Amino acid sequence: MTHSKSRMAACLLTLAILLAVPPSFAAGGNTDKFKRRTGSGDPVAGKVASQICQGCHGVNGNSTDELIPKLAGQYDVYVIKQMRNYLAGTRSHEIMNNMAAPLSDRELADIAAYFADQAIMKGNGAAANEKGKNLFLKGNISDMVMTCAYCHGESGKGLDPSTAMYPVIGGQHKAYLLKQLRDFREDKRVNSPNVIMNRIVKSLSDTDLEALAEYISVQ
Repeated sequence: MTHSKSRMAACLLTLAILLAVPPSFAAGGNTDKFKRRTGSGDPVAGKVASQICQGCHGVNGNSTDELIPKLAGQYDVYVIKQMRNYLAGTRSHEIMNNMAAPLSDRELADIAAYFADQAIMKGNGAAANEKGKNLFLKGNISDMVMTCAYCHGESGKGLDPSTAMYPVIGGQHKAYLLKQLRDFREDKRVNSPNVIMNRIVKSLSDTDLEALAEYISVQ
């Protein structure tokens, strides 16, 4: 088995635990944008429906607040899953749990499609630290099941729609990434597929997490 096939096989092991969403390309997609998405949402309708999101996440999904995640180019399946997790209480946030409540399945699909249809998030391209790079691409703990790149792609931009449960993270805000990594390590957030993130970062130090978040954010 080739490296790419073995990587894909490992990532797909947890696919069965996620809520199935019918695969199809979002309507209105721009071929000049990162379009490898799944779902049935309409990004045109989603632009209007997402106005309740844009105040925090930005009109095009590029938030200016370091603690509010960018959604530009994010897999719409992933956005839908997170919103349903907020609604179910599987993931907790003082604002997002309430924001998820009034949205219908149609509105949620359209909003997710709109953000997925935007030009993919990107960092500032600054020189990456070697520690963070090594952690992302190679890992450094004996019980690490897979490296970050194994499921998120070598630049953190994701692999393909079949692994949409693993989000686009390359270019995400450093502060947001760092908080999520810490929350996973401390089991404050437990909604990753098969709690894989909790297991991967459990043994990483604060210095490790800082370097990792820095590396991912500049991609």
